[in-house]
Amino acid sequence: MLQQILHDMYIDPELLAELSDVQKHILFYKMREEQLRRWREREAWEALAQAEGLRPPKVKRASDKHIQWLLGEDGEVWVWIMGEGPGDKPYEEISEELIAEKARLQAQREAEELWRQKEAEITKKFRDALANEKARIMAEKWKVEMEDRKAAKVLEERIHEEFKRKEEEERKRGEEQIRRQEEQRARELYWTLKQAQLQSQASEKEEREWEEQLRRSKAADEERRRRAQRARDEYRRLSLRAIQKGTVAGLSFMFQELGQSHEQEARLYHHFPGPGPLLPLAVPVRTWERPLRPVSREIIVRWFKEEQLPRQAGFERNTKAIAPWFHGIISREDAEDLLENMTEGAFLVRVSEKIWGYTLSYRRQTGFKHFLVDASGDFYSFLGVDPNRHATLTDLIDFHKEEIITVSGGELLQEPCGQRDSPPDYHLLFE
Repeated sequence: MLQQILHDMYIDPELLAELSDVQKHILFYKMREEQLRRWREREAWEALAQAEGLRPPKVKRASDKHIQWLLGEDGEVWVWIMGEGPGDKPYEEISEELIAEKARLQAQREAEELWRQKEAEITKKFRDALANEKARIMAEKWKVEMEDRKAAKVLEERIHEEFKRKEEEERKRGEEQIRRQEEQRARELYWTLKQAQLQSQASEKEEREWEEQLRRSKAADEERRRRAQRARDEYRRLSLRAIQKGTVAGLSFMFQELGQSHEQEARLYHHFPGPGPLLPLAVPVRTWERPLRPVSREIIVRWFKEEQLPRQAGFERNTKAIAPWFHGIISREDAEDLLENMTEGAFLVRVSEKIWGYTLSYRRQTGFKHFLVDASGDFYSFLGVDPNRHATLTDLIDFHKEEIITVSGGELLQEPCGQRDSPPDYHLLFE
């Protein structure tokens, strides 16, 4: 599947949505590596063609555009490095000042908005109080005689001054409160921006650690390929020696050492009845032509019956019982619904509708994770996560009951999620 993506330099958006962040990073790295390889191959071909005279060298067209460099006192191009010139501030000091200024401006804007709200509340409060007091005084004026009108006016003015004084005091208290909130907000924003800067530096460190881990993984893959090649060479050498002697006993002894089954020995005996020329080993013939990718549920069911059932996919080891973690062609939402009420470490394996393989759905403490399992070849492996290859699907599951899937997530398979409905969701696969 990965080779097909790198060949087309395209991945289906729905398939991309199934990948985790780590898988997306690794896929981007592989595609970028393939782009560089193609570019270097094209450049080398063009250079070879020019050297052999198959293609004329490229001639740059004349242009009236030009660049004029500013020269220093020594006649060389003048270069200025920020932080090293006379009077320049260090980068750390400039960064601190920018963060502090940004926090101060943000706090100032928030304080102005708070003060507008506070001022509107104070004005409304005392305007309503003054109106109520005036209404009370006007209600009592009918009791006042003509000679007391002057005294009533003085009383009204005194009350008005008293309310005005209280309003000013309230305004001052409000301004002081807003000022303290502004200072507190500026400090909070400063530390928030400072923390974001520190987290950015930490992410760069994690990126370097990830690149180192990827390099080690590639080195381990190369070592496994070399060991596999040596094993194939040794196998071929021993096979030729046994055929030259003309005895099946030599091949039988070799299969015992390499752990081959008696069924393979019987097939070899059928093809090698005695001394004679070397004949090719029998290769199972596929009875149907598999499309590049799944296009319908009917095709997926046929693929499972034709290719996966003979490999005991979905069965418990060395039994005819279907594994409790195995499910049929169910959606991502159905898988998460089955895992919803289970604890961290619960898992299930469902047949994928995106690739020739499966999807392992895993229950985390605060959500779910979904890993694609590639089964398009003669082995099972996680797509873009774990380089380990397994002979059967059960081997992959048992391996990750002891070993974590990813270093960053620490996923360990603990509790299988079984069927909830009847008939089970995989009944179409085994009919």
